[in-house]
Amino acid sequence: MTEKTASPLSKVRAVERAMTILRAFGPNTLRLSLAELTRLTELDKATTRRLLHTLAGGDFIEFDDATKTYALGPGVLLLMPGVQYGNDLRAIAAPALTRLAEKTGATAFLWTYFDGSALCLDRVNSPDLHIHTRWSGIGTRVSLNHSGGPRVLLAYLSAEERAKVLNGPLERPTELSTVDPVALESAAADIRQRGWEFAVNDFTLGMSGLGAPILDHKGDLVASVSIATLTPQFAMSNGQPEHLPLVLKAAAEIGASLRRD
Repeated sequence: MTEKTASPLSKVRAVERAMTILRAFGPNTLRLSLAELTRLTELDKATTRRLLHTLAGGDFIEFDDATKTYALGPGVLLLMPGVQYGNDLRAIAAPALTRLAEKTGATAFLWTYFDGSALCLDRVNSPDLHIHTRWSGIGTRVSLNHSGGPRVLLAYLSAEERAKVLNGPLERPTELSTVDPVALESAAADIRQRGWEFAVNDFTLGMSGLGAPILDHKGDLVASVSIATLTPQFAMSNGQPEHLPLVLKAAAEIGASLRRD
């Protein structure tokens, strides 16, 4: 006798709406007015106001009476120690990222693929780098069509998964960001062939990123590692960034540690 498959549980609409509000906040939307939240979430004003009031009661949202805007509250921060996603990989990669940042003088990143985007798992700043710009921090999600680490992830996805990403929305933070799916598919083939990517001025003008894949013992993609700094800081030698061997070494070191585990 075969076991009957249980029917999926129904979702709680109010919780879904609350999550939509929380997800409206990000690196470029740190503070939002009620009108902006209503527009971004596509919820009506009364519902949005009630949910904000409820979330504020648990310190997940805070309200600034002077600017009449909302922001994520400390209640969200208190959840972070309990997040287990990526912890093992981050612990393995941490020493390599630290050395990479120290030796290159650039900021080192660890990226993983998550639900159609690149998710920043870790970032290590060089002690010698002092740049005021919008850095991706832990938990930041960015589109896969720009930046060294994210473009490497795109290249090493399965053809089916890559097609889904390319058929979806793609960010264009600068005029040098590629958004044409055909061009991105061609670039992905080139990245796989050479095993790294150098993305110039396509996330922030004046800055570039160099990324390489982290592969498991089967040669499958696990994550990517990258460095980013001012474009002029990337000295070139024989058509390649001089820091390339260090980035490739860090990616290989992390991959080898995964294989030992």
